[in-house]
Amino acid sequence: MNTILPSEIKKRLDLGEQLAIVDVREDDEVAAGIIQGAIHIPLAQLPDRLSEIPQVEELILVCRSGNRSGRAISFLEAQGYKGLKNMTGGMLEWED
Repeated sequence: MNTILPSEIKKRLDLGEQLAIVDVREDDEVAAGIIQGAIHIPLAQLPDRLSEIPQVEELILVCRSGNRSGRAISFLEAQGYKGLKNMTGGMLEWED
């Protein structure tokens, strides 16, 4: 599974890069903060909301610690998605 560091994402966003990020945490977790520009789709809703997930060269999945986003990647790979990356450490490691 491909991974990406939170610091790398932050650096790229700070440089103005537009990243495709899907946050699979629950509503109450996202209420505490979300990476700017991320799409919020709770893990359990992924199957019903596939049309909202962009088919791009690089798609970054984010959760609280990295476990749910790993499960999201496995599911999306089975649906034919490519270029998936798991943000290591999840939002616990995110510094904004």
